[in-house]
Amino acid sequence: MAKEWVLNSATNRFQLNFKRNVGATSESIRKCAPKSLEEWQDYYFENVRTKEHIIELGKKLYVKITEVLIAEIDEITEEDCINYIKELVIDRTYDGYVREIKTIYEQLQEILNVKISPAPDKWDRLYNVDFYIEINGKYIGLQIKPVSQVSSIPQIFKEKEIQHNTHIQFKEEYGGNVFYIYSYKSGDKKIIANTEVIIEIQNEITRLESL
Repeated sequence: MAKEWVLNSATNRFQLNFKRNVGATSESIRKCAPKSLEEWQDYYFENVRTKEHIIELGKKLYVKITEVLIAEIDEITEEDCINYIKELVIDRTYDGYVREIKTIYEQLQEILNVKISPAPDKWDRLYNVDFYIEINGKYIGLQIKPVSQVSSIPQIFKEKEIQHNTHIQFKEEYGGNVFYIYSYKSGDKKIIANTEVIIEIQNEITRLESL
């Protein structure tokens, strides 16, 4: 498996499987409509690329792995690996989180015309609340959830069910409901998916203002 990963990664990196090197394989096999592997192999070598050409590509791949990749690997230090993992786990995750959350909460802040503040760490841990709105000493909780694809929807509903009790506890403790804001990416901009939640939050603000 490890060997296949190296071969696959190097082949893709150096584009040895690109059309200019191996021909239009998908189009060619449909045109051939082979009944067996041998029939397809014979057709390919006769009509697409020669056997000698494929052997040369294999030799080129070997050179790329044993010369180019090995030389690059030899230059990697332990410090490089430590810094990379830290950047991947800490820096890039945080940058993505800030871009995702900041864009959405700024939109809400402008629409609702109220100040929205980041929740304390305790609220995040105990109540699953990312941001809050303070109204007359009471607090409305907000949780922002990115929705990237349809397959993520079941997981979101599962999380919502699990977090239901923590949100009830938040309301009992701080007076306001907790609302989910789902966001999706459109081009370079993050957009609120469930816009109906805005009216629900506005109604909750009005309710707390009247207390």
